[in-house]
Amino acid sequence: MSTANDWNLPWEAGCRCGQIRMRVTETPLLASACHCTGCQRMSASAFSLTLTVPKTGFEVLSGTPVQGGLQKEVPHFHCPHCKSWVFTRPGDQFPFVNLRATMLDDARWFQPFIETWTQEKLPWAKTGAARSYATQPDFAEYESLIGDYRTHGARPR
Repeated sequence: MSTANDWNLPWEAGCRCGQIRMRVTETPLLASACHCTGCQRMSASAFSLTLTVPKTGFEVLSGTPVQGGLQKEVPHFHCPHCKSWVFTRPGDQFPFVNLRATMLDDARWFQPFIETWTQEKLPWAKTGAARSYATQPDFAEYESLIGDYRTHGARPR
């Protein structure tokens, strides 16, 4: 099992303008790229990059993120000033937060371990992810994916 020291935690993160500052203090669960058209439009890119971290290991240090995106679905949070999409809180029933990986102060080490919604991906988009899914992995598969990521996933050095 990996430890926080294996991952050089804690990490700090922030939006483009710096008004929102965040910290990650626990080992991430998974790193992914989502190719769904919703993420393409929210990120203005071919995919969004996500670092899934336990809720207990994520905190907003400064600023007040505002909810944006499709507000009746999954709550996406943005900086009210620069409008950066900084994280997603899937709901109280889920024990994690999806931090946009490029918000990390140093995201150079990040590599998606899985890619999802490849059935909607742009034909030229490539991520180098170890595993690909047409939509989402089956719920029962996540425990194994998390274990594999903690053993084989990219991490800061």
